[in-house]
Amino acid sequence: MFESAEIVTEGKLYLRVELFSEYYPRGASTRFEIRWYRNDDFNFHYQEERRDSMWECRWDRHPNAHNSRNHFHPPPDASRTDAEDAQWPNDHRDVCRLVLDCVEERIETLWERR
Repeated sequence: MFESAEIVTEGKLYLRVELFSEYYPRGASTRFEIRWYRNDDFNFHYQEERRDSMWECRWDRHPNAHNSRNHFHPPPDASRTDAEDAQWPNDHRDVCRLVLDCVEERIETLWERR
C-alpha cells in the first residue's frame, strides 16, 4: 500500500508516507503527513492530488481556538472553518487503524464511481 516513507526534518518533524498510485483510479498522487507529540496530540493529514484537483482531510488532537482538542477537518479541503468536534481513541494504534480504515473506504468509493 505504501510507496515510500520518510521522516521530514525541515520545520516541524513529521513522517511523510506516499501511497501507491495503482490503488487509485485516474492517477492520483497520495500521501499522509503524520505528527505525533509526547503528550499524545497528533495530526494526520491525508491528501490526494490530481492534475486538476486536490482532496484532503485531517484528523487532529491538539488545543486550538476553533474546536475541541479532538477534531476532524473534513474533505474536500480540510478547512478550519468546517472543522468538526470528534472523539479519537486514546491508543495511537487505534487511531492509525481508524485513519487507515477511512482511507480504504475512500479508495473503494473512488473505484465504485469510476
